[in-house]
Amino acid sequence: MSNIIYIGYEFKVNPLQPGIEILIAELGYSGFESFVENETGVTAYIQKEEWNESILEDVQILNSDEFEISFTFKEIEQTNWNQEWEKNFNPIVVDDMCSVRAPFHDKPNTKFNIIIEPKMSFGTGHHETTHMMIQHILKNDMADKSVLDMGCGTGVLAILAEMKGAKPIDAVDYDNWCYLNSMENVARNNCQYITVIEGDATVLKNKKYDIIIANINRNILLNDMETYVSCLNENGSLLLSGFYNDDIPMITDECEKHLLKFEEKLERNNWVSLKFIN
Repeated sequence: MSNIIYIGYEFKVNPLQPGIEILIAELGYSGFESFVENETGVTAYIQKEEWNESILEDVQILNSDEFEISFTFKEIEQTNWNQEWEKNFNPIVVDDMCSVRAPFHDKPNTKFNIIIEPKMSFGTGHHETTHMMIQHILKNDMADKSVLDMGCGTGVLAILAEMKGAKPIDAVDYDNWCYLNSMENVARNNCQYITVIEGDATVLKNKKYDIIIANINRNILLNDMETYVSCLNENGSLLLSGFYNDDIPMITDECEKHLLKFEEKLERNNWVSLKFIN
């Protein structure tokens, strides 16, 4: 079997946060499949056969006035990605109740123990938005509630919802890699009530849920808010994240336009998560 050749990009990012998180998310959508964070930024890898000279054209953060980002790149021979991933992925614990770890980590003493292999999918629990969504799920009654995890990434939020008694659960993501990764992680955690769906908000037609979890980004949330509200059962809850403090007025205005009432705000390193009810 011939070696796979990768192109490795070394990005220097200032300020590091939230620059690295935004950069990784945008690079993932552009086809990069592995990331290793370091003290000055992040190294990103893409298979040479998937690479082209305009690969960074849609990476908008590179043109942002808010961040200084420089990079170099070079060809790299085949790398043991599992080994690299093991070195750089640490287990997390949220509120001493929920752990998110890889199969090779020791099992911590927490009530909820989620095992994932995130690959390039978003949602390990390390990012502020996923962390806050886990906090919301831990605090809210999930027993026998129908749940939508919109933009499910690794499936970690849907998995925790089932562990807390929710059923049935739909986990939706338009990215094929996330869809496949969620399928793997749902099976790995022996979940019985989660249906993973590849698609966007158009797949939600005629569906109803008691709780909708949407951890995406501001523009998609605003665009799809009407769909989410139409899918929300009476006395339902809408949990939103993927945006900053400065975005709150815009998100709140859109929710209130659809007669949703604000109930709770969580904040972590300028990222925000909001809970609304109808």
